[in-house]
Amino acid sequence: MGLAAALIAASVGGAEAQQSEVLFSHKHWEVSIVGWDDGSVGCVAEVKAPGESFSIWTFPDGAVQLQFYSTAWEFGEGQTADLGVQIDRRAPWSLTGAELYQNSVLFYLPDDQSGVNFITEVARGNRLYLRDADGTDVQNYSLSGSSASIQALVDCGDVITQKTPGNPFK
Repeated sequence: MGLAAALIAASVGGAEAQQSEVLFSHKHWEVSIVGWDDGSVGCVAEVKAPGESFSIWTFPDGAVQLQFYSTAWEFGEGQTADLGVQIDRRAPWSLTGAELYQNSVLFYLPDDQSGVNFITEVARGNRLYLRDADGTDVQNYSLSGSSASIQALVDCGDVITQKTPGNPFK
């Protein structure tokens, strides 16, 4: 999964060759399928503002990763931080050990009900607040249009996780 994080961060910075196709666009959100030179693929739902973005990535192995991006951030490699996310006035979520890489904060959602609950809150929410470990606001993002965009992301994820016909014993 670390490779996927590096690919995502590099693609945002333009260092890794990629191709993408917008599958769905609604309000400030875009959902795209992304392919990289090494043959890997992913789906992304992203809400953008100038120099900023919040993205939810899905991969063929079922992994779901959050990416917060800002041109104002400059991280090295191997750095982590404990952060918080709050959607509207609901209870905050802890992003313990989020990876800081270049201009991005990356965090894999757990592959359990809590990950599903987080995505559900995003789909139903109006605004997402990214905060530091002390609870101080770092950035916030509009979630207007997120419900339809999350559904398009799920549909895209279903396509990239489909098994191709062939030998079932491989």
